[in-house]
Amino acid sequence: MSVKITINHVEQTKISSYDIENVEFGKVFTDHMFSVDYIGGVWQNSRIEPFGKIALSPTLSALHYGQAIFEGMKAFKNSKGEVAFFRPMENLKRLNTSAERMCMPQLPAEIFMEALQKLVKLDEAWIPQKLGSALYIRPFMFATDDFLGVKQSETYKFMVYACPVNAYYNHYLKVKVEEYYTRGAKGGAGSAKCAGNYAAAMYPTMLAQKEGFDQVLWTDGATHTFLEETGTSNVFVITKDAIYTPELSDTLLAGITRKSVIELAKDWGKTVVEKHISINELIEWHETGALLEMFVSGTAATLTNIELFSYKGKSYQLDMNIDLLSARIKAEFNAIRMGDIPDRFNWMIALN
Repeated sequence: MSVKITINHVEQTKISSYDIENVEFGKVFTDHMFSVDYIGGVWQNSRIEPFGKIALSPTLSALHYGQAIFEGMKAFKNSKGEVAFFRPMENLKRLNTSAERMCMPQLPAEIFMEALQKLVKLDEAWIPQKLGSALYIRPFMFATDDFLGVKQSETYKFMVYACPVNAYYNHYLKVKVEEYYTRGAKGGAGSAKCAGNYAAAMYPTMLAQKEGFDQVLWTDGATHTFLEETGTSNVFVITKDAIYTPELSDTLLAGITRKSVIELAKDWGKTVVEKHISINELIEWHETGALLEMFVSGTAATLTNIELFSYKGKSYQLDMNIDLLSARIKAEFNAIRMGDIPDRFNWMIALN
């Protein structure tokens, strides 16, 4: 299937206005954006235009009834100037899984990949090369019916824009184990990367930040006794025996970086266990000295260590002076992404 994309170039790039190697995450955007519309059961009018505001009706369905999903992914430029995407088909798979849960249409792979290729090729100069930096890419879809009434929309818009980024976190994290608020409930939309999940998480996250924490460490909605994920990332726990991470369910997001950590760790011969991890089990590991480290994983966060978790008002500090396995995993990710070592997992898709 050939995808025709109409391209309207900017008259003049604005890249010279910024130091793209040193920008605040999510504040600077490249010159162009991609759009395609879903009308009458068909994706149509694929185009790339100058990045800018879009006109929306006040009756827009997504604004009232929340049919909005998104993805986060990255493209990297190595020392040879070669550009590659990190596991883009995994992002498409998750986007379409979210779309199904939110009663939205499936996006064909041809449109997704052609949009990425043409947009990033056009704005390739915006990709930073500093280690730890990348071009962050935001694909998203939202309902566009002009209709007041609770029903799934019949029309949608899929868009992609990008921004040069440095590290999302530049310090170790302090997290508060959540005992009351719930991110996702069994049978809910917790496994979908939909806008409403993030909106609902903002209030408890704000409360935790007022207490001096960086993030909430969510627990299950039924009992608040089992770990799930943080506000922006999946979570891993390393003990003397194994690497543990909460098993996937309909209450937490299937992270692509999470999947990659598991694949790499198993390739190294590490024991990886996906299971329900109770907070009492975590505390016991800490008190007996079995707990070595905790870290979060995500496209924005990459891998960031947790130096402290708090539960019922008591804080549990981790030793950050040990040889951190997560640091070695992160270094291996960087080496693969930057082309310094062979991509034995076939994670990287080259920019054509």
